[in-house]
Amino acid sequence: MRTRRSVRRPAPALAALLLAAALAVTGCSAQDDDGGSGSAADRGVAASRADDKAGSAEAAPEGAKSGAGAPAPPKVIASHIIRTASLTVQVKDVPKALEQARTGTENAGGYVGNETTTRDAEGRERTQVVLRVPVEKYDEVLAELEGTGKLLDRSAKAEDVTDQVVDVESRIKTQRASVARIRELMDRAGKLSDVVTLEGELSTRQADLEALLARQESLKDRTSLATITLSLSETPVQKETKDDDPGFVDALAGGWNAFVTMLRWLAVAFGAVLPFAAVAALIVLLWVRVVRPRLPRRPAPAPATTALGPLPTARPAPEAARPRTPDEQD
Repeated sequence: MRTRRSVRRPAPALAALLLAAALAVTGCSAQDDDGGSGSAADRGVAASRADDKAGSAEAAPEGAKSGAGAPAPPKVIASHIIRTASLTVQVKDVPKALEQARTGTENAGGYVGNETTTRDAEGRERTQVVLRVPVEKYDEVLAELEGTGKLLDRSAKAEDVTDQVVDVESRIKTQRASVARIRELMDRAGKLSDVVTLEGELSTRQADLEALLARQESLKDRTSLATITLSLSETPVQKETKDDDPGFVDALAGGWNAFVTMLRWLAVAFGAVLPFAAVAALIVLLWVRVVRPRLPRRPAPAPATTALGPLPTARPAPEAARPRTPDEQD
């Protein structure tokens, strides 16, 4: 009995010794973590970037985060669609139809954008105007514009940008949290080098945040207001006719038109050259009749002389011998 009791006594002492060793190891690891290398600013930036990556991971689709377990229930997300349309309408009075389109757009809560008006040689107007209307009133305004005259052409387009809107909103949320963390680190920074590093990181993240906000505003404007391009014209649209193969009369008419066109261009060229030719002829006439006679004439060249005297000049050759008449003989 004494031997059994002496064997069981060391068990509590051994358990206490193991507990003390575990506490010592835990304290050493905590001290190693607190005394790591690097400045406070570098550790803060690294932690902020790690949080950014975690936020991006949270912004990923639910299906990517879910593992082999049961899938999470789908979230109901409002759709964001960009709607655009183009209308070409023939009307009797373009200004009246344009005023009607403006009134309908303003009553629906929209506004008139760019406007272009032209007039052909016969005085008939053609106007193209861009209308921005709320998406809720899109179909109503479109139907009203079609009823202003005879519809000649219509095209509509719808683009779903829900994924882009959700992605931008998630990025903005993460970026704002990141900017707030950098500012907190700047408030607690004590070294000038840490402040400079944090300021550079803050300016970069603020620039990214502003770019995301601008993109969000653009998507909001395009999804909340539909764009309608309206063309109003007083001239009817001529249908294209299929041309037949040309015949002899068509070829003759085409050749005559080409000949007349060539003569016309020759006449134009002659008319363009005629003033220059007249001026040149006048200059030549003045030179011959007025200027040249008044110029001094060059003297005749003197005969060449030598030590023995002047050289004889060449005499004309005698006429050929011919028979004399009886009167010349006397």
